[in-house]
Amino acid sequence: MKDLSPILQELAALPADRPMGLPGVFYTSAERFEWEKKTVLQQGWHCLGRVDEVPEPGDFFTVQLLQEPLIVVRGDDGAVRVLANVCRHRGMPLAEGRGNVKRFICTYHAWMYGRDGALLRAARMQNEGFDAKSCRLHSYNIQFWNGFIYCNLDAEAPHFAEESQELDALVSPYETGSFRLVHVAEEIWQTNWKCLVENFMEGYHLSVVHPQTLHGYTPTGLARKSVSGPGFTSYTANYPEGIAPRGAGAPGLSTAERQRSTLFARFPTQVASQAASLLVSLSIFPISAESIRVKWTMSVYGEDLDDATIQDRIRLWEEVNREDREKLEKMQIALRSQHAVSGPLAGDDYEGTVRDFQLWLAEQDRAALA
Repeated sequence: MKDLSPILQELAALPADRPMGLPGVFYTSAERFEWEKKTVLQQGWHCLGRVDEVPEPGDFFTVQLLQEPLIVVRGDDGAVRVLANVCRHRGMPLAEGRGNVKRFICTYHAWMYGRDGALLRAARMQNEGFDAKSCRLHSYNIQFWNGFIYCNLDAEAPHFAEESQELDALVSPYETGSFRLVHVAEEIWQTNWKCLVENFMEGYHLSVVHPQTLHGYTPTGLARKSVSGPGFTSYTANYPEGIAPRGAGAPGLSTAERQRSTLFARFPTQVASQAASLLVSLSIFPISAESIRVKWTMSVYGEDLDDATIQDRIRLWEEVNREDREKLEKMQIALRSQHAVSGPLAGDDYEGTVRDFQLWLAEQDRAALA
């Protein structure tokens, strides 16, 4: 929806000390969502999950990314691939959910594919023009970062690298890539994808929305803006003095790093919370202007946390997500109002990350319209 782009550019051009949020139409308009699908979402790097979700050859899980059904699978050679979950014969999905397979076999006509996407068998296909080598499953553009799997639907999209050096340095002491997966869950939320990015990435709401779950450890007053750059932003949720560390974590962590949670976003659709012993990541899969699928993973550092503590942390994050979801779904209804206009954002430590996201969206719009 190109007629909203001038509004976005006007907001991005405001002085840094007078930021304003997006009006409600940016979160509710089906036309705007279609524009975003063609631009920031179609061309963005999306976190699909963690590498250790598929530890063994044949392990797989499926994902719906915009209009594309995907299979994330570890092949016989040990490589993780993202394949189109679409049979090359008549378009039938080849897999559902997650599991382990020796081969992907279509349930419609029994075409069989290897774990690398190669067509191995197509019963009774004897037509002169049939060529099995030309019927591989499409393999997507992917990259890995700190144990996360990212996919871009644009085959020519360059990998993110040097532009995220500051984010790399921020999380490096935690040894994020070595964390082991302990929980995966998916839910449908009735909210716009940008609302969840903004909500997760600002500390302004912590003490209000999460008085029992988060306020005691990460009160709003101790939130501090951290590094940002092309395609990412971050802030630290610092623990009050006298609060015990929540696990030792990696040996190279400083006292300050053990006494905070570092929250970061990789635009457009990943948000995460990195603490000494606990890593929680939310992957946002937009469905419509007002609906998303949220996949969240929890990982832990080594054997820092025992099973009982891990279960407590899972329950805690289930409640935190419930609290956020409840607020965002109520807000989504109100955002349809003609009175849902731009409102002033709080200072840099509290909503500077929202401003970073807004500036990134404006930059993507400019590039798309150039």
